[in-house]
Amino acid sequence: MGFDDKIKNTAQDLGGKAKEAAGKVTDNERLQAEGQADQVEANVKKVGENVKDAFK
Repeated sequence: MGFDDKIKNTAQDLGGKAKEAAGKVTDNERLQAEGQADQVEANVKKVGENVKDAFK
């Protein structure tokens, strides 16, 4: 996994956490769900990159 990929995945995860928190504060379920989806997507990318690294 390249360093830039790690940064992008971390940024996406943090952005998702921020969206989720904002959704909770504003009682916006859609924003909360988007934040959770962003976090899941970042984690899936991270796992995929780890698998690629394991086979190098």
